[in-house]
Amino acid sequence: MAAQRLSLTVRSFSTSNAVNKLTKPPVQIFGIEGRYATALYSAASKQKSLDGVEKDLVKLQSSIKTDEKLRTFIENPTIKRSIKSNALKAIGDKISLKPESTNLLRLLAENGRLQKLDGVINAFKVIMSAHRGEVTCEVITARELDTDQKQKLQGVLKSFVKSSESIYLTTKVDPSIIGGMIVSIGDRYVDMSVANKIKKYTEIISATV
Repeated sequence: MAAQRLSLTVRSFSTSNAVNKLTKPPVQIFGIEGRYATALYSAASKQKSLDGVEKDLVKLQSSIKTDEKLRTFIENPTIKRSIKSNALKAIGDKISLKPESTNLLRLLAENGRLQKLDGVINAFKVIMSAHRGEVTCEVITARELDTDQKQKLQGVLKSFVKSSESIYLTTKVDPSIIGGMIVSIGDRYVDMSVANKIKKYTEIISATV
């Protein structure tokens, strides 16, 4: 059933009469966001427009974060789906988005899933990172890292992968970890947060009482 739904999504993205055989991504991502991102990868792969679509989505994600009117329009649940779909097509045409990128926006709008757009874009980034042979690494810190800190961190993380591989680093801020960091690289996960240390100390103290 899931494969059938995904195939239908791929056909919705398609801009030609090419055979609707799914092009499997190099990494599997689950959930609604993963399904749309996978379908987009398949459609863009057929059209040989993967790089262009990725650039579209990065630009779009940045615009949504900085353009309050656009963000409000996308997030507003009272606007009819058809109005959103047509408006997004017009925007896509105006800023010369790839047809697959515009079709993604329209499909999300028509299915009432536009609130998932940021997650779909992030999922597509992960797929494209794997497509290029990069190792995805996510680092969570209590405060935003500056450019110098990111560069030094990337240099350290490079030692954890093969010399032929490169790091695709994403960072997130979560004040609840208090300090330190949580690192996920490939299939490895290391929690070096202050919050985790406090939790462990609390458990040790509780066990000895």
